[in-house]
Amino acid sequence: MLIQKENQKRPPILYSCYFSRSREGEQFVPEHVLSFQIAGTLITNDGNQQHTFKEGSIRFIKRNHLLKFEKRPPENGEFKSLSVSLDQETLRSISLEYGYHADKHLPPGEATVELAPNQLYKSYLDSLRPYEQLAEPGNEGLLSLKLREAVMLLLKSNPKLKDVLFDFSEPGKLDLEAFMNRNFHFKVELKRFAYLTGRSLATFKRDFEKIFQLSPSRWLQQRRLQEAYYLIKEKGKAPSEVYLELGFEDLSHFSFAFKKMYGLAPSKI
Repeated sequence: MLIQKENQKRPPILYSCYFSRSREGEQFVPEHVLSFQIAGTLITNDGNQQHTFKEGSIRFIKRNHLLKFEKRPPENGEFKSLSVSLDQETLRSISLEYGYHADKHLPPGEATVELAPNQLYKSYLDSLRPYEQLAEPGNEGLLSLKLREAVMLLLKSNPKLKDVLFDFSEPGKLDLEAFMNRNFHFKVELKRFAYLTGRSLATFKRDFEKIFQLSPSRWLQQRRLQEAYYLIKEKGKAPSEVYLELGFEDLSHFSFAFKKMYGLAPSKI
């Protein structure tokens, strides 16, 4: 499983191209993303909903979400997608220039929204194809224009996204118990869980222990092992696929922790 590191910076316009094999991973999405599926299939899961995006589909991914993904290439072909990351600086600049503001603060909701294809999106995608090296030094002005064009295109085609694009508030305080039971399988640092639930790290740890009567790290391991037991015993999954799905570092660490909790190796369940 591929896991995007917490501080890894992605280029504003990113082509993904993988040859012949599927890839899985998870990531924290720090900025809004407009993404085009050029070839193959992308499956996403934000802990609430799973979405499948096939060739020709267009999606909008909201910032401040955790997301698992699987990239499947077409038969005898390559997986290809193009993603445009809409950073807060660009959006704030457009807000000041054109007077766009969010009329209301929306709850987090689903991380991924499928957009209806139209000629405007097609023309924009076609305009990006000659610029695969757009992120190289010297192209900053052109890159900025393409990002702003993407924002204006979203507003034209999907006006309701204004309340998402121009909401610059940080995550509000969420129901911690519900959030953790929905997102325990994501392998991110505790400070990321704290941020997404609208808390400082110290407040997160304090609230967590009041609710669960365990430290976050202890609870996360126990909850993941409980889910592993269920997936192996009830769903017939192999330990080799379960440990990746639930965020363990490696199979030997998973097997050791599992045996310590249940008295049996996962292969014996």
